Amino acid sequence: MAEVTHSTPPHADEVSSFLAGLAQFHLGPLWQVLGQQLTPTPTSRVRPHLWRWREIRPRLLRAGELVSAAAAERRVLMLLNPGLEGQVATTHTLYSGIQLILPGEVARTHRHTPNALRFIMEGQGAYTVVDGEKIPMAPGDFVLTPNWTWHDHGNEGTEPVMWLDGLDMPLVRLLEGMFFEPYAQETQPLTKPTDASTAEYGKGGLLPTWQRSTSPHSPLLKYAWREAREALMSLGTNAASPFDGTMLEYVNPVTGGPALPTMASFLQRLTPGQRTAPHRHSSSTVYLVVEGHGCTTIDGKAYEWTPGDVLAVPTWCVHAHANLSTHQDAILFSFTDAPVMRALNLYREEAL
Repeated sequence: MAEVTHSTPPHADEVSSFLAGLAQFHLGPLWQVLGQQLTPTPTSRVRPHLWRWREIRPRLLRAGELVSAAAAERRVLMLLNPGLEGQVATTHTLYSGIQLILPGEVARTHRHTPNALRFIMEGQGAYTVVDGEKIPMAPGDFVLTPNWTWHDHGNEGTEPVMWLDGLDMPLVRLLEGMFFEPYAQETQPLTKPTDASTAEYGKGGLLPTWQRSTSPHSPLLKYAWREAREALMSLGTNAASPFDGTMLEYVNPVTGGPALPTMASFLQRLTPGQRTAPHRHSSSTVYLVVEGHGCTTIDGKAYEWTPGDVLAVPTWCVHAHANLSTHQDAILFSFTDAPVMRALNLYREEAL
């Protein structure tokens, strides 16, 4: 091995010439960027942002007048983060959009590797079919479309139906694990009873002794609003978190883990006038306002919200919630990338 000597300091021109010559070998000097790569805390281009329902809804209905579900495959207005220009992303790992399906329409069958979730916002009469199981959907219902499951949507009612879509699409794209496949026909055959997973697994903690799922995602595909809201409201305020108020997670009924392996989903309640303590965590979050009027302060900036608004909170941002009403509860739905961060031992949380 050649001996390295340090008898005289190298001339600046020699260093510049050496560094300039590295690129042709696809090499680079780590010492020039080490401080940018190993940062004391997470850095992100993602910006906090609030999408207002009063601005989304009329444009979504207008899209329904101009573009059919058949032409669009999925008629969705994407919630694009202003800090991630050119990317289909709401945070660096999460994507969200608002989908519309009109009476009589069908959104054709396909499948993909990103996991997807739905939170129904408005309208009656719609359904989704997941791997042969038809799932009727009503406002407030939380519905899963796990990785690589065939799914289509339809509206058998008389009014438009709209819901929040949440997918781990930016994460899957980063990992270069994206696969997509259209079904041969517009719709898939119904091979299971309607709401079969609810009948088998939606028993409030009771499971058939012979039925155990080994899938990484929840075998329960719909968490009904009536049961979820009742469970949330029945919790005493002494169970509340100082940072999130009273909060429940939509969990896999077999394992107790997150409903989807890459995304955890929550329902939280803020009582009238409640203000939470500020904290931050190394997971990004997308919030949907279900009920009430309040405000979330993110890194010192206040974002006031009402039902239907959607809020993106980037990783490691200091945030706190406040219910601005003196007589009405506020309820927020949210989903995060925390399961991925925990699985990789990258999750951190800090109270402030």
